[in-house]
Amino acid sequence: MTDQAFRLSDAQMAQFIAHGYVTITPDLPDEFHAEVFAKHEEVFEQEGNPGNNLLPRIPLVRQVFDHPSVVGALQSVCGDDYYLQPHRHPHHNKAHSKGQNMHQDGGKRWSHRTRYLLAFYYPQDTPLERGPSGIVPGSHYFNTPEGARIDGEVPLVTPAGTVTITNYDLWHRAMPNTSDQHRYMVKFLFARMSEPVLPAWNNRRAGWPGIDPALPGDGAELQKIYAHVWHWNLGDGSGALPTPEGSPAELLDTLAGEDERAGIAAAYDLAALGQDMVPGLIEKLGEESEMSRRNAAYALSAIGAPAVGALIDALGQTNTSTRTDAATTLGDIALAADAALPALVASCQDKHEDVRRAAAEALGTVGQYEPNVVPTLIDAVTDDHVGVRTAAVFALCRLGPQAAEAVEALEGVLDDENRYVRGDALHALQRIDTSQAKDALIKHLMPARWCPITSPESTF
Repeated sequence: MTDQAFRLSDAQMAQFIAHGYVTITPDLPDEFHAEVFAKHEEVFEQEGNPGNNLLPRIPLVRQVFDHPSVVGALQSVCGDDYYLQPHRHPHHNKAHSKGQNMHQDGGKRWSHRTRYLLAFYYPQDTPLERGPSGIVPGSHYFNTPEGARIDGEVPLVTPAGTVTITNYDLWHRAMPNTSDQHRYMVKFLFARMSEPVLPAWNNRRAGWPGIDPALPGDGAELQKIYAHVWHWNLGDGSGALPTPEGSPAELLDTLAGEDERAGIAAAYDLAALGQDMVPGLIEKLGEESEMSRRNAAYALSAIGAPAVGALIDALGQTNTSTRTDAATTLGDIALAADAALPALVASCQDKHEDVRRAAAEALGTVGQYEPNVVPTLIDAVTDDHVGVRTAAVFALCRLGPQAAEAVEALEGVLDDENRYVRGDALHALQRIDTSQAKDALIKHLMPARWCPITSPESTF
Protein backbone atom coordinates (compact mmCIF):
# COMPACT_ATOMS: atom_id res chain seq x y z
CA MET A 1 0.00 0.00 0.00
CA THR A 2 1.20 3.49 -0.84
CA ASP A 3 0.72 6.49 1.44
CA GLN A 4 -2.55 8.23 0.60
CA ALA A 5 -0.56 11.46 0.13
CA PHE A 6 0.65 10.05 -3.18
CA ARG A 7 -2.79 9.12 -4.51
CA LEU A 8 -4.43 11.30 -7.15
CA SER A 9 -6.90 14.00 -6.17
CA ASP A 10 -10.45 14.22 -7.47
CA ALA A 11 -9.30 16.87 -9.96
CA GLN A 12 -6.48 14.68 -11.25
CA MET A 13 -8.74 11.66 -11.50
CA ALA A 14 -11.33 13.69 -13.37
CA GLN A 15 -8.66 14.81 -15.82
CA PHE A 16 -7.55 11.23 -16.35
CA ILE A 17 -11.12 10.08 -17.02
CA ALA A 18 -11.95 12.91 -19.42
CA HIS A 19 -8.61 13.62 -21.10
CA GLY A 20 -7.13 10.14 -20.83
CA TYR A 21 -3.84 11.06 -19.21
CA VAL A 22 -2.17 12.45 -16.10
CA THR A 23 1.45 13.57 -15.68
CA ILE A 24 3.62 12.83 -12.63
CA THR A 25 7.13 14.10 -11.90
CA PRO A 26 8.85 11.98 -9.22
CA ASP A 27 11.39 13.85 -7.11
CA LEU A 28 14.48 12.07 -8.41
CA PRO A 29 17.62 14.15 -9.01
CA ASP A 30 18.60 15.43 -12.45
CA GLU A 31 21.77 13.34 -12.25
CA PHE A 32 19.68 10.19 -12.03
CA HIS A 33 17.84 10.90 -15.28
CA ALA A 34 21.09 11.94 -16.98
CA GLU A 35 22.55 8.55 -16.06
CA VAL A 36 19.47 6.74 -17.41
CA PHE A 37 19.78 8.69 -20.66
CA ALA A 38 23.51 7.87 -20.91
CA LYS A 39 22.77 4.17 -20.39
CA HIS A 40 20.21 4.29 -23.18
CA GLU A 41 22.75 5.89 -25.51
CA GLU A 42 25.31 3.21 -24.63
CA VAL A 43 22.97 0.24 -24.96
CA PHE A 44 21.37 1.41 -28.20
CA GLU A 45 24.75 2.14 -29.80
CA GLN A 46 26.40 -1.12 -28.76
CA GLU A 47 23.53 -3.62 -28.73
CA GLY A 48 20.42 -2.11 -30.25
CA ASN A 49 17.00 -1.85 -28.67
CA PRO A 50 16.72 -4.13 -25.60
CA GLY A 51 12.93 -4.35 -25.99
CA ASN A 52 11.29 -6.41 -23.27
CA ASN A 53 14.69 -6.88 -21.60
CA LEU A 54 14.87 -3.17 -20.77
CA LEU A 55 14.70 -3.54 -16.98
CA PRO A 56 17.48 -6.11 -16.57
CA ARG A 57 19.60 -4.17 -19.06
CA ILE A 58 18.96 -0.71 -17.57
CA PRO A 59 17.74 -1.52 -14.04
CA LEU A 60 17.83 2.14 -12.96
CA VAL A 61 14.49 2.61 -14.72
CA ARG A 62 12.84 0.44 -12.10
CA GLN A 63 13.44 3.19 -9.53
CA VAL A 64 11.17 5.49 -11.53
CA PHE A 65 8.26 3.07 -11.46
CA ASP A 66 8.88 2.15 -7.83
CA HIS A 67 8.74 5.81 -6.79
CA PRO A 68 5.80 6.45 -4.41
CA SER A 69 4.36 9.23 -6.58
CA VAL A 70 4.22 6.97 -9.64
CA VAL A 71 2.98 3.97 -7.66
CA GLY A 72 0.27 6.12 -6.06
CA ALA A 73 -0.91 7.41 -9.43
CA LEU A 74 -1.01 3.90 -10.92
CA GLN A 75 -2.92 2.57 -7.93
CA SER A 76 -5.37 5.47 -8.19
CA VAL A 77 -6.40 4.63 -11.73
CA CYS A 78 -5.81 0.86 -11.88
CA GLY A 79 -6.22 -0.47 -8.34
CA ASP A 80 -3.83 -1.36 -5.54
CA ASP A 81 -2.80 -4.67 -7.12
CA TYR A 82 -2.11 -3.39 -10.63
CA TYR A 83 0.16 -5.49 -12.85
CA LEU A 84 3.28 -4.32 -14.68
CA GLN A 85 2.89 -6.41 -17.82
CA PRO A 86 5.83 -8.20 -19.48
CA HIS A 87 5.78 -6.06 -22.62
CA ARG A 88 7.78 -2.85 -22.30
CA HIS A 89 9.60 -0.91 -24.99
CA PRO A 90 12.16 1.91 -25.16
CA HIS A 91 11.18 4.20 -28.04
CA HIS A 92 14.17 5.79 -29.77
CA ASN A 93 13.14 8.91 -31.68
CA LYS A 94 16.34 9.58 -33.59
CA ALA A 95 17.65 13.02 -34.44
CA HIS A 96 16.00 14.35 -37.62
CA SER A 97 13.31 11.63 -37.62
CA LYS A 98 10.00 12.13 -39.39
CA GLY A 99 8.04 10.79 -36.43
CA GLN A 100 5.06 8.44 -36.54
CA ASN A 101 1.47 8.55 -37.69
CA MET A 102 -1.20 9.00 -35.03
CA HIS A 103 -2.40 5.61 -33.79
CA GLN A 104 -3.79 3.51 -30.97
CA ASP A 105 -1.78 0.54 -29.74
CA GLY A 106 -2.88 -2.95 -30.72
CA GLY A 107 -5.09 -5.18 -28.63
CA LYS A 108 -7.88 -2.62 -28.25
CA ARG A 109 -10.93 -3.83 -26.34
CA TRP A 110 -14.57 -2.74 -26.55
CA SER A 111 -14.68 -1.04 -23.19
CA HIS A 112 -14.60 2.46 -21.73
CA ARG A 113 -13.59 1.14 -18.32
CA THR A 114 -10.03 1.57 -17.07
CA ARG A 115 -8.44 -1.86 -17.08
CA TYR A 116 -5.31 -1.15 -19.15
CA LEU A 117 -2.76 1.68 -19.04
CA LEU A 118 0.32 2.96 -20.80
CA ALA A 119 3.06 4.87 -18.99
CA PHE A 120 5.67 7.01 -20.76
CA TYR A 121 8.94 7.94 -19.03
CA TYR A 122 11.31 10.52 -20.53
CA PRO A 123 14.92 10.52 -19.24
CA GLN A 124 15.76 13.80 -20.99
CA ASP A 125 14.20 17.22 -21.44
CA THR A 126 11.83 16.94 -24.38
CA PRO A 127 11.06 20.29 -26.02
CA LEU A 128 8.97 20.41 -29.17
CA GLU A 129 11.94 20.27 -31.54
CA ARG A 130 13.19 17.05 -29.92
CA GLY A 131 10.20 15.01 -30.99
CA PRO A 132 7.96 14.56 -27.95
CA SER A 133 5.00 12.22 -27.82
CA GLY A 134 1.91 13.78 -29.33
CA ILE A 135 -1.40 12.80 -27.75
CA VAL A 136 -5.04 13.64 -28.45
CA PRO A 137 -6.80 14.41 -25.14
CA GLY A 138 -10.12 12.61 -24.82
CA SER A 139 -9.48 10.36 -27.83
CA HIS A 140 -9.49 7.12 -25.83
CA TYR A 141 -13.27 6.86 -26.07
CA PHE A 142 -13.13 6.64 -29.89
CA ASN A 143 -11.92 4.10 -32.40
CA THR A 144 -11.74 6.08 -35.64
CA PRO A 145 -9.56 9.09 -36.53
CA GLU A 146 -12.73 11.05 -37.21
CA GLY A 147 -14.30 10.23 -33.86
CA ALA A 148 -11.01 10.82 -32.03
CA ARG A 149 -10.46 14.14 -33.84
CA ILE A 150 -6.78 13.43 -34.19
CA ASP A 151 -6.08 16.92 -35.49
CA GLY A 152 -6.36 18.05 -31.85
CA GLU A 153 -2.86 16.82 -31.05
CA VAL A 154 -1.10 18.08 -27.92
CA PRO A 155 2.71 17.65 -27.59
CA LEU A 156 3.94 16.29 -24.26
CA VAL A 157 6.68 18.89 -23.82
CA THR A 158 8.20 17.82 -20.52
CA PRO A 159 11.35 18.09 -18.40
CA ALA A 160 13.57 15.07 -17.78
CA GLY A 161 12.04 12.60 -15.34
CA THR A 162 8.41 13.09 -16.29
CA VAL A 163 6.04 10.11 -16.31
CA THR A 164 2.80 10.41 -18.23
CA ILE A 165 0.17 7.74 -17.47
CA THR A 166 -2.41 7.32 -20.20
CA ASN A 167 -5.46 5.23 -20.92
CA TYR A 168 -4.32 2.33 -23.11
CA ASP A 169 -6.60 3.46 -25.94
CA LEU A 170 -5.42 7.09 -26.11
CA TRP A 171 -4.38 8.11 -29.64
CA HIS A 172 -0.70 9.05 -29.71
CA ARG A 173 2.47 9.18 -31.80
CA ALA A 174 6.13 10.16 -31.79
CA MET A 175 6.32 13.67 -33.25
CA PRO A 176 9.13 14.63 -35.69
CA ASN A 177 12.50 15.17 -34.06
CA THR A 178 14.02 18.16 -35.83
CA SER A 179 16.92 18.48 -33.39
CA ASP A 180 20.44 17.04 -33.50
CA GLN A 181 19.81 15.02 -30.34
CA HIS A 182 18.18 11.64 -29.80
CA ARG A 183 15.01 11.38 -27.74
CA TYR A 184 14.13 8.33 -25.65
CA MET A 185 10.79 7.41 -24.18
CA VAL A 186 10.29 4.20 -22.20
CA LYS A 187 6.79 2.75 -22.51
CA PHE A 188 5.34 0.32 -20.00
CA LEU A 189 1.97 -1.46 -19.98
CA PHE A 190 -0.11 -1.92 -16.84
CA ALA A 191 -3.30 -3.87 -16.19
CA ARG A 192 -6.01 -3.81 -13.53
CA MET A 193 -6.25 -7.06 -11.65
CA SER A 194 -9.30 -6.38 -9.42
CA GLU A 195 -12.61 -4.77 -10.31
CA PRO A 196 -13.19 -1.53 -8.37
CA VAL A 197 -15.36 -1.78 -5.29
CA LEU A 198 -14.13 1.41 -3.59
CA PRO A 199 -12.35 4.52 -4.93
CA ALA A 200 -8.57 4.02 -5.02
CA TRP A 201 -7.67 7.71 -5.20
CA ASN A 202 -8.10 10.51 -2.64
CA ASN A 203 -11.80 10.77 -3.29
CA ARG A 204 -13.75 13.52 -1.56
CA ARG A 205 -16.93 13.73 -3.61
CA ALA A 206 -19.41 11.17 -4.86
CA GLY A 207 -20.68 12.98 -7.94
CA TRP A 208 -18.76 13.64 -11.14
CA PRO A 209 -16.92 16.92 -10.50
CA GLY A 210 -16.76 17.95 -14.13
CA ILE A 211 -13.62 19.02 -15.91
CA ASP A 212 -12.47 22.58 -16.50
CA PRO A 213 -11.43 23.63 -19.01
CA ALA A 214 -13.48 21.21 -21.06
CA LEU A 215 -12.03 19.74 -24.23
CA PRO A 216 -13.11 21.36 -27.50
CA GLY A 217 -16.45 19.89 -28.45
CA ASP A 218 -17.16 18.50 -24.99
CA GLY A 219 -20.90 18.74 -24.76
CA ALA A 220 -23.30 17.20 -22.32
CA GLU A 221 -23.08 13.88 -24.19
CA LEU A 222 -19.42 13.41 -23.30
CA GLN A 223 -19.90 14.61 -19.73
CA LYS A 224 -22.44 11.76 -19.37
CA ILE A 225 -19.81 9.24 -20.43
CA TYR A 226 -17.25 10.74 -18.07
CA ALA A 227 -19.72 10.58 -15.18
CA HIS A 228 -20.48 6.93 -16.00
CA VAL A 229 -16.77 6.04 -15.87
CA TRP A 230 -16.29 8.08 -12.68
CA HIS A 231 -19.00 6.07 -10.91
CA TRP A 232 -17.54 2.80 -12.22
CA ASN A 233 -14.19 3.74 -10.69
CA LEU A 234 -15.93 4.59 -7.43
CA GLY A 235 -17.14 0.99 -7.33
CA ASP A 236 -20.83 1.85 -7.25
CA GLY A 237 -21.78 0.66 -10.73
CA SER A 238 -22.38 2.98 -13.64
CA GLY A 239 -24.15 5.78 -11.77
CA ALA A 240 -27.44 7.25 -12.89
CA LEU A 241 -27.52 8.40 -16.50
CA PRO A 242 -29.85 11.33 -17.24
CA THR A 243 -33.00 10.71 -19.26
CA PRO A 244 -32.21 11.49 -22.90
CA GLU A 245 -34.07 13.44 -25.53
CA GLY A 246 -35.18 11.62 -28.65
CA SER A 247 -37.13 8.43 -29.21
CA PRO A 248 -35.58 4.98 -28.75
CA ALA A 249 -35.98 4.27 -32.47
CA GLU A 250 -34.08 7.46 -33.37
CA LEU A 251 -31.35 6.65 -30.87
CA LEU A 252 -30.95 3.11 -32.24
CA ASP A 253 -30.61 4.53 -35.75
CA THR A 254 -28.00 7.02 -34.55
CA LEU A 255 -26.11 4.29 -32.70
CA ALA A 256 -25.81 2.35 -35.96
CA GLY A 257 -24.89 5.38 -38.07
CA GLU A 258 -21.53 6.43 -39.49
CA ASP A 259 -20.87 9.28 -37.03
CA GLU A 260 -18.91 7.61 -34.24
CA ARG A 261 -19.29 10.43 -31.72
CA ALA A 262 -23.04 10.60 -32.21
CA GLY A 263 -23.26 6.81 -32.10
CA ILE A 264 -21.43 6.53 -28.78
CA ALA A 265 -23.51 9.32 -27.28
CA ALA A 266 -26.63 7.46 -28.42
CA ALA A 267 -25.31 4.28 -26.79
CA TYR A 268 -25.23 5.94 -23.38
CA ASP A 269 -28.62 7.57 -23.96
CA LEU A 270 -30.06 4.13 -24.71
CA ALA A 271 -28.37 2.78 -21.58
CA ALA A 272 -30.18 5.46 -19.58
CA LEU A 273 -33.49 4.01 -20.78
CA GLY A 274 -32.53 0.68 -19.25
CA GLN A 275 -33.79 -2.84 -19.69
CA ASP A 276 -36.45 -1.98 -22.27
CA MET A 277 -33.67 -1.18 -24.75
CA VAL A 278 -31.92 -4.52 -24.41
CA PRO A 279 -33.74 -6.42 -27.22
CA GLY A 280 -32.98 -3.69 -29.75
CA LEU A 281 -29.35 -3.52 -28.66
CA ILE A 282 -28.95 -7.30 -28.89
CA GLU A 283 -30.25 -7.05 -32.45
CA LYS A 284 -27.60 -4.40 -33.22
CA LEU A 285 -24.98 -6.71 -31.70
CA GLY A 286 -25.70 -9.05 -34.60
CA GLU A 287 -25.18 -6.52 -37.39
CA GLU A 288 -22.36 -6.66 -39.91
CA SER A 289 -21.05 -3.18 -39.08
CA GLU A 290 -18.33 -3.35 -36.44
CA MET A 291 -19.09 0.20 -35.28
CA SER A 292 -22.74 -0.66 -34.74
CA ARG A 293 -21.83 -3.80 -32.78
CA ARG A 294 -19.25 -1.94 -30.71
CA ASN A 295 -21.64 0.88 -29.81
CA ALA A 296 -24.29 -1.68 -28.86
CA ALA A 297 -21.73 -3.35 -26.59
CA TYR A 298 -21.00 -0.02 -24.86
CA ALA A 299 -24.72 0.46 -24.22
CA LEU A 300 -25.27 -3.07 -22.93
CA SER A 301 -22.26 -2.77 -20.62
CA ALA A 302 -23.62 0.48 -19.21
CA ILE A 303 -27.05 -1.12 -18.63
CA GLY A 304 -25.25 -3.85 -16.71
CA ALA A 305 -27.09 -6.58 -14.80
CA PRO A 306 -30.48 -6.09 -16.55
CA ALA A 307 -28.79 -6.99 -19.87
CA VAL A 308 -27.15 -10.19 -18.65
CA GLY A 309 -30.01 -12.60 -19.43
CA ALA A 310 -30.23 -11.49 -23.06
CA LEU A 311 -26.45 -11.66 -23.42
CA ILE A 312 -26.49 -15.23 -22.09
CA ASP A 313 -29.03 -16.07 -24.79
CA ALA A 314 -26.80 -14.38 -27.38
CA LEU A 315 -23.98 -16.76 -26.47
CA GLY A 316 -26.07 -19.45 -28.16
CA GLN A 317 -26.66 -17.66 -31.46
CA THR A 318 -25.32 -19.10 -34.71
CA ASN A 319 -23.39 -15.96 -35.69
CA THR A 320 -19.80 -16.22 -34.44
CA SER A 321 -19.31 -12.47 -34.02
CA THR A 322 -22.50 -12.24 -31.95
CA ARG A 323 -21.32 -14.97 -29.62
CA THR A 324 -17.89 -13.33 -29.35
CA ASP A 325 -19.33 -9.87 -28.70
CA ALA A 326 -21.78 -11.22 -26.12
CA ALA A 327 -18.91 -12.84 -24.18
CA THR A 328 -16.85 -9.67 -24.44
CA THR A 329 -19.73 -7.56 -23.13
CA LEU A 330 -20.38 -9.90 -20.23
CA GLY A 331 -16.70 -9.61 -19.35
CA ASP A 332 -17.02 -5.83 -19.34
CA ILE A 333 -20.08 -5.96 -17.06
CA ALA A 334 -17.89 -8.18 -14.86
CA LEU A 335 -19.03 -8.92 -11.30
CA ALA A 336 -22.63 -7.94 -11.99
CA ALA A 337 -22.78 -10.65 -14.68
CA ASP A 338 -22.14 -13.56 -12.30
CA ALA A 339 -25.33 -15.27 -13.48
CA ALA A 340 -23.55 -15.80 -16.81
CA LEU A 341 -20.74 -17.94 -15.37
CA PRO A 342 -22.20 -21.34 -16.42
CA ALA A 343 -22.80 -20.06 -19.95
CA LEU A 344 -19.30 -18.58 -20.19
CA VAL A 345 -17.81 -21.85 -18.97
CA ALA A 346 -19.73 -23.64 -21.73
CA SER A 347 -18.54 -21.06 -24.30
CA CYS A 348 -14.94 -21.96 -23.50
CA GLN A 349 -15.73 -25.14 -25.50
CA ASP A 350 -17.09 -23.20 -28.50
CA LYS A 351 -15.98 -24.42 -31.92
CA HIS A 352 -14.54 -20.99 -32.78
CA GLU A 353 -11.37 -19.72 -31.14
CA ASP A 354 -12.62 -16.10 -31.01
CA VAL A 355 -15.54 -17.13 -28.80
CA ARG A 356 -13.32 -19.31 -26.60
CA ARG A 357 -10.86 -16.44 -26.19
CA ALA A 358 -13.55 -13.91 -25.27
CA ALA A 359 -15.22 -16.34 -22.86
CA ALA A 360 -11.93 -17.19 -21.13
CA GLU A 361 -11.09 -13.51 -20.75
CA ALA A 362 -14.56 -12.80 -19.37
CA LEU A 363 -14.12 -15.46 -16.67
CA GLY A 364 -11.27 -13.37 -15.27
CA THR A 365 -13.58 -10.45 -14.48
CA VAL A 366 -16.99 -12.08 -14.05
CA GLY A 367 -15.59 -15.00 -12.03
CA GLN A 368 -12.86 -13.14 -10.21
CA TYR A 369 -13.88 -14.60 -6.84
CA GLU A 370 -15.14 -17.95 -8.12
CA PRO A 371 -12.67 -20.86 -7.88
CA ASN A 372 -15.25 -23.04 -9.64
CA VAL A 373 -14.20 -21.55 -13.00
CA VAL A 374 -10.56 -22.60 -12.55
CA PRO A 375 -10.87 -26.11 -14.08
CA THR A 376 -12.26 -24.54 -17.27
CA LEU A 377 -9.34 -22.11 -17.42
CA ILE A 378 -6.89 -24.96 -16.78
CA ASP A 379 -8.25 -26.67 -19.89
CA ALA A 380 -8.02 -23.43 -21.84
CA VAL A 381 -4.31 -22.85 -21.13
CA THR A 382 -3.55 -25.83 -23.39
CA ASP A 383 -5.77 -24.63 -26.27
CA ASP A 384 -4.25 -24.88 -29.75
CA HIS A 385 -4.82 -21.16 -30.34
CA VAL A 386 -2.43 -18.75 -28.66
CA GLY A 387 -5.14 -16.10 -28.19
CA VAL A 388 -7.17 -18.51 -26.07
CA ARG A 389 -4.14 -19.54 -24.03
CA THR A 390 -3.19 -15.90 -23.46
CA ALA A 391 -6.72 -15.01 -22.31
CA ALA A 392 -6.93 -18.03 -20.02
CA VAL A 393 -3.59 -17.38 -18.32
CA PHE A 394 -4.46 -13.71 -17.88
CA ALA A 395 -7.80 -14.70 -16.34
CA LEU A 396 -5.93 -16.89 -13.86
CA CYS A 397 -3.77 -13.87 -13.05
CA ARG A 398 -6.90 -11.99 -12.11
CA LEU A 399 -8.24 -14.83 -9.99
CA GLY A 400 -4.96 -14.97 -8.10
CA PRO A 401 -5.47 -16.78 -4.76
CA GLN A 402 -8.67 -18.37 -6.08
CA ALA A 403 -6.61 -20.22 -8.72
CA ALA A 404 -4.39 -22.38 -6.46
CA GLU A 405 -5.63 -25.46 -8.31
CA ALA A 406 -3.97 -24.14 -11.50
CA VAL A 407 -0.33 -24.17 -10.35
CA GLU A 408 0.62 -27.33 -12.23
CA ALA A 409 -1.09 -26.11 -15.42
CA LEU A 410 0.67 -22.75 -15.18
CA GLU A 411 4.00 -24.44 -14.64
CA GLY A 412 3.29 -26.39 -17.81
CA VAL A 413 3.09 -23.24 -19.96
CA LEU A 414 6.23 -21.52 -18.63
CA ASP A 415 7.94 -22.68 -21.83
CA ASP A 416 5.05 -21.75 -24.14
CA GLU A 417 6.06 -20.53 -27.60
CA ASN A 418 4.42 -17.16 -26.79
CA ARG A 419 6.45 -14.87 -24.51
CA TYR A 420 3.35 -13.24 -23.02
CA VAL A 421 1.75 -16.54 -22.07
CA ARG A 422 5.01 -17.24 -20.23
CA GLY A 423 5.17 -13.82 -18.59
CA ASP A 424 1.55 -13.83 -17.46
CA ALA A 425 1.92 -17.37 -16.10
CA LEU A 426 4.75 -16.15 -13.86
CA HIS A 427 2.56 -13.33 -12.56
CA ALA A 428 -0.33 -15.74 -11.97
CA LEU A 429 1.95 -17.93 -9.85
CA GLN A 430 3.10 -14.88 -7.90
CA ARG A 431 -0.50 -13.85 -7.20
CA ILE A 432 -1.55 -17.38 -6.21
CA ASP A 433 1.19 -17.13 -3.57
CA THR A 434 1.05 -20.67 -2.17
CA SER A 435 4.20 -22.63 -1.30
CA GLN A 436 3.67 -24.77 -4.39
CA ALA A 437 3.29 -21.67 -6.59
CA LYS A 438 6.42 -20.06 -5.14
CA ASP A 439 8.43 -23.25 -5.65
CA ALA A 440 7.33 -23.38 -9.31
CA LEU A 441 8.19 -19.71 -9.74
CA ILE A 442 11.69 -20.02 -8.25
CA LYS A 443 12.41 -23.28 -10.07
CA HIS A 444 11.72 -21.55 -13.38
CA LEU A 445 13.33 -18.19 -12.68
CA MET A 446 16.68 -19.45 -11.36
CA PRO A 447 17.93 -20.94 -14.66
CA ALA A 448 16.12 -18.27 -16.69
CA ARG A 449 17.59 -15.29 -14.86
CA TRP A 450 19.10 -12.59 -17.04
CA CYS A 451 22.49 -11.05 -16.20
CA PRO A 452 22.22 -7.24 -16.49
CA ILE A 453 25.96 -6.66 -16.89
CA THR A 454 26.63 -9.24 -19.60
CA SER A 455 27.06 -7.67 -23.02
CA PRO A 456 28.84 -8.45 -26.30
CA GLU A 457 31.84 -6.56 -24.92
CA SER A 458 31.75 -8.40 -21.58
CA THR A 459 30.55 -11.97 -21.98
CA PHE A 460 31.90 -13.33 -18.68
